[in-house]
Amino acid sequence: MELLRQQIEALIFCSEQSISMEEIAASLKISFDWDLEEAEILMAIQKIKAKYASDEYSFELLEISEGYQFLTKKQYHVTVSALIQHKAKKKLSISQMETLAIIAYRQPISKTEVEHIRGVSCDYPIQKLLEKELIEITGKSDGPGRPIIYNTSRSFMDYFGIKSVKDLPQLKDLHMEQNEIGLPAEENYSEILPSRDSEENLSEEIPIDSEEIVAINVDEKNDFEIEIEENKVTADLLDRKSIYLENELKTLEEEENSNSEDLENLS
Repeated sequence: MELLRQQIEALIFCSEQSISMEEIAASLKISFDWDLEEAEILMAIQKIKAKYASDEYSFELLEISEGYQFLTKKQYHVTVSALIQHKAKKKLSISQMETLAIIAYRQPISKTEVEHIRGVSCDYPIQKLLEKELIEITGKSDGPGRPIIYNTSRSFMDYFGIKSVKDLPQLKDLHMEQNEIGLPAEENYSEILPSRDSEENLSEEIPIDSEEIVAINVDEKNDFEIEIEENKVTADLLDRKSIYLENELKTLEEEENSNSEDLENLS
């Protein structure tokens, strides 16, 4: 098993996603017919980790998403983030982030359940998340209609830098302003909620500031505008068809009157 460490290092380096020990063992079995124990692979991985822990290298070997992957070290994250910001393919809109968060914390979950939580259609965000391979279809529910079930993918864990879904922040650990949508800070409650000290205040309507109304997400707004344009085109075609039919009917009536006059003259 000469150059075992280098072979494993090459596999990890070339893998687009984190690679598990089982995948490493299977690859080496196919290539060299090596029957490796888990301890042998783990020992080689530890040596690779020690090698890239040196300040000489800008990246390191980390255990992530139930496997191993080379990632840049923390002190270089700012530089790498500047590059990532220009890559629109991985950029997530607000609607996609909301949908992804719901799926991550409530998986396995159907599209209907996601839409019930968000209160709006999630067809577009789910489609985009599938295209970006951040979620995946894992089967069908046993409920009525047997809806499709969605889970987060391994790419999701790679994207957010976590080992498993269990490493997601717990909701109780997040501040309210980070996980609540449309609610003001606690100290501002008195500005929008009526006082409960009197029946008169209870009967008053809560004022709504138009600036606080959440706007339609850009993706959904675009779909809505496209639908409006299609409806306008359809209505225009129907109007033209109606005018055409009216003209045709008028022409037929004129021909019928002309034929009647001819028959009267002949008689």
